[in-house]
Amino acid sequence: MPHSLPVTDRIVITGAGGMVGRVLAGQARDQGREVAAYPSAEWDITDPTAAERFVEPGDVVVNCAAFTKVDAAESEPDRAYAVNVTGAENVAHACARAGASLIHISTDYVFSGVFPGGPHPYEIDDETGPLSVYGRTKLAGELAVLAAMPDAHVVRTAWVYEGGSGRDFAAGMRRAAAGDGRIEVVADQIGSPTYAVDLCGALLQIADGTIREPVLHAANQGAVSRFEQAQAVFAELGADPERVIPVGSDRHPRPAPRPPYSALSSVKSAAAGLTPLRHWREALADALRRAGPLPSTP
Repeated sequence: MPHSLPVTDRIVITGAGGMVGRVLAGQARDQGREVAAYPSAEWDITDPTAAERFVEPGDVVVNCAAFTKVDAAESEPDRAYAVNVTGAENVAHACARAGASLIHISTDYVFSGVFPGGPHPYEIDDETGPLSVYGRTKLAGELAVLAAMPDAHVVRTAWVYEGGSGRDFAAGMRRAAAGDGRIEVVADQIGSPTYAVDLCGALLQIADGTIREPVLHAANQGAVSRFEQAQAVFAELGADPERVIPVGSDRHPRPAPRPPYSALSSVKSAAAGLTPLRHWREALADALRRAGPLPSTP
């Protein structure tokens, strides 16, 4: 069945209080689009009736609402399922009833990172195999969305950051670079760091309705370890990258297992019409320039 979205000026955003929702709202407004942005406190997607108050015919709804606390999901599986599966399904049903379009954001954590023949960047049709509650609920959410609304778009992304003063990985490394001493960072998790500004540019391209593929990958190009990403942050900021020490994941155990490799390929998404995002290192340099000077340490 063909998958396409009508051209519209109104972008409706769930989870607008989060990083991607906030960046997307600003970027859409900068493009002159009408934006209706609802934080989770205003639109609780786990409420099956809430969407009726917000979605109108012809809207493009971008579902940024998610339970993204990967470790907390291990001890709160019901809450993760409620948001990532039931909530996503609620949004899809509401969009289908209203005659609105839907872009649903998913994750690289739907993949296992285990390859019988050696790792390669994941394509949109590669076999999934999530290792964590978070990954399993996000995969179930993808399936629920497409079952409820076959012409929706599911957009997988990875390791999203803004790099300023937030809680994302690049922001944390930026703060670490402003201090002194060494910092240990895992070297056995490899993925595709994705700048939120670049991701949102891709989401707005999809919103314009020219792409038919139902599942897409939108991540900055290249595969890199967390350790290498941290070193790159330090280097971009003029700090000594040798202060970053590579360690294994077993050095800092976490409740939720992470895929050892989850880089995303843009080849098939590009063939479907989505402009490939730039290389991760170029995007990181841009993000850190926009973030401004290093914070001063006490």
